[in-house]
Amino acid sequence: MEKQIVFLSHGGGPLPLLGDPGHRELVDYLQALPGKLNQPDAILVISAHWEQDSPTVTSALQPELIYDYYGFPRESYEIAYPCPGSPELAQQVTQALQEAGIDAHMDGERGLDHGVFVPLKLMYPQANIPCVQLSLVNTLDAALHWRIGEALRSLEVDRLLVIGSGFSFHNMTAFRAPDDRSAREMNIAFEQWLTRLCSTEELSESERRKKLIEWEQAPYARFCHPREEHLLPLHVCVAMAGRASDSNASIEVLGKSAGMFHWL
Repeated sequence: MEKQIVFLSHGGGPLPLLGDPGHRELVDYLQALPGKLNQPDAILVISAHWEQDSPTVTSALQPELIYDYYGFPRESYEIAYPCPGSPELAQQVTQALQEAGIDAHMDGERGLDHGVFVPLKLMYPQANIPCVQLSLVNTLDAALHWRIGEALRSLEVDRLLVIGSGFSFHNMTAFRAPDDRSAREMNIAFEQWLTRLCSTEELSESERRKKLIEWEQAPYARFCHPREEHLLPLHVCVAMAGRASDSNASIEVLGKSAGMFHWL
């Protein structure tokens, strides 16, 4: 069964769709990415913007959009992305988690948040690929999110694209101070640590797991992630892949270095 896994740093709210100059590299990257992938038949997105008591999967046939941001221009709340959902995929994801001993549920009412529709609108603007979203767990337990990724390995879904939609750097105060040199140095130090961890073949899977679960020990970890919800989709991706990434990319978003990882 062919699975492709990608972790994306998805940018700030709807700004990638509004022509914001701080997102030019991100827009170019996302628009070019499908050309490096095999065309998927379905997409599963783990977004940083949905937390539940237990892993929850969208199962609506035609999911609506959730404009989970505020203070943006009117057109930000008129963005459309009418992709179909996939109750069948939602059931398969839920079952894979349950069979691994993880309490998981489906939600037929919840729509797709901007961590899903913003990158997908740039990658697949036709909105014709069925998409399902999986929540984080609100304890933000790194080891649990690793277990979720391991459980998803059992998915028998051909031509599935799995996207971890987060941000490898997510300090909102630092984003508002793009010329802060010390913040930039801390950002780069953490990015270098994360890139090596996810891409080197010198680490065993157990070593990679230990370091990623203990991510707070990385250089300037808590500066880069005062709250770790934007990092945890990466835990799911790395655990699901079970190996070093095949490739990675570093781009500038809002004046900060942001990482992307691919398992193809």
